[in-house]
Amino acid sequence: MITTLHIKNIGIIDDLSVELNSGFNVFTGETGAGKTLIIDAISFISGSRFSKEIIRKGEEYSFIELNLFLPENELAIDGNVIVSREIHSNGRNSCKINGRLVTVAELKEFMNSVIDIHGQNDNQKILNSKYHIKYLDDFAGKELLDIQKEYKDLFYKYNDLKRKLKENLGDEKEKQRRLDLLQYEFDEIDKAKLKNGEEESLSEKRNLFINFEKISKGLNDTNENISMSVETVNNSIKALEKIESFDENYSKKLEELKNIYYELEEFSRDISDLDSDMFYDENEQNEIEERLDLIFSLKRKYGNSIEEILDYKNKIEEEINRINNLDEVNKKIKKEIETITNQMKEKADKMHNLRLEASEILCNKINVELNDLEMPNSKFIIDIKEIEEFNKTGLDNINFLISTNLGEDAKELSKIASGGEMSRIMLAIKTALADTDSTPIFIFDEIDTGISGKAAKSVGQKLKLIGKNHQVICITHQPSIAAKGDYNYFISKAINKQRTHTEIRKLDEDEIIDEIARISNGDVTDIAKKHALELRKSA
Repeated sequence: MITTLHIKNIGIIDDLSVELNSGFNVFTGETGAGKTLIIDAISFISGSRFSKEIIRKGEEYSFIELNLFLPENELAIDGNVIVSREIHSNGRNSCKINGRLVTVAELKEFMNSVIDIHGQNDNQKILNSKYHIKYLDDFAGKELLDIQKEYKDLFYKYNDLKRKLKENLGDEKEKQRRLDLLQYEFDEIDKAKLKNGEEESLSEKRNLFINFEKISKGLNDTNENISMSVETVNNSIKALEKIESFDENYSKKLEELKNIYYELEEFSRDISDLDSDMFYDENEQNEIEERLDLIFSLKRKYGNSIEEILDYKNKIEEEINRINNLDEVNKKIKKEIETITNQMKEKADKMHNLRLEASEILCNKINVELNDLEMPNSKFIIDIKEIEEFNKTGLDNINFLISTNLGEDAKELSKIASGGEMSRIMLAIKTALADTDSTPIFIFDEIDTGISGKAAKSVGQKLKLIGKNHQVICITHQPSIAAKGDYNYFISKAINKQRTHTEIRKLDEDEIIDEIARISNGDVTDIAKKHALELRKSA
């Protein structure tokens, strides 16, 4: 239940806090005092879209905070959960659950399980067919829910096995496609006969061919210059030989020069050998280019180097061997899937039959409630269609339908045009489901639109009944509904410093009588108060 609601800067609401109670909480008040803004604020904190135009004039942000008492919720701390949302005029959003930042989507998902709002924008879950199967299953009770739990365990295992089978290429066509691809890749790499270091060696040789003329000229020029140098050194040796006997230093220098001469001669022979080894073969260059193109093509497909390509080839070979040995594994998985499918089908059939039984009882209950709400010609129908593919709830698709007039075809709830009819239909469903609906908080904004008299009295009775198992918050203009309230709150507007703001206060018993009289008659007269007392006593 909501224990405290705090709203800041929404429309004419300046800074408003109110403590709420379990049971049936009724909001009444002056026209334009901000009653619907309070419901809007709860809708915003439940994750609905927010327009910055609703931020109070002159303020930069709006803020809503709910203190919730949810003793069975996993997020609750000592049963308490604090939810807040702050929305700025620049579009920035800040949503928190127990102080932890969450996204709007996460906030909406959490609040969807906590609060069910029926307002002028028809925001309630009952209109969404994806929830209908849960409503019916909860109503059907323990036997179905126990079977459903067993079914879900099987369903998750079934999906896990299907995933494994897909990973193991359990489909024969898919398996063959995969093997063909792997074998093609393996053969392409194997046929290339790649060797580590080959690319570098080929690139060096290619570079020699590309620069053949430049290299050849360089070697020739070097050889000619060395030959000239050898001759020059030889002449120098002859000159020193003529004077070596005159000084020991001359003979030493002669010996050094002879060593230089021998080294130059050897160097000249090496250059000549290099020059002799140089040759240009156009066919070989073309072969090198083709080989490097092949290596580049394989690198583009299978790795950044020959080493990586060969590693990939080894992995392919392992994968081919693995796939070829999967038949036995997949055979076992398929057998498990077949067994689980049979078990799931058996449980899905049981759930289907229990749903059919429960739907008949629920339809009768809702149609009785509709009759009480002055809709005797309406007929509520639960459409149960069997589907072919297993899902987490079985093999059933559930949809709530209604015909509001004799001779009319049943339509989806969301197709009901009349707001007054929709309010009563929704209330009839909620009343019939009151004992099994797990949503703790129901909010009704002007549910009395388009109804009066006996129908309004019945609406009040239904809301009070729902309030026995849920917290109910209702805005109303009907005295017969207000009279049924366990707790009544009056919403008014006041002016402070030339600004209008909303106020709310809980009424005591005398004030409740006066308020029922006011909305009955417009004025709090003795006759109106007497009528109000009678309404209150009958509640």
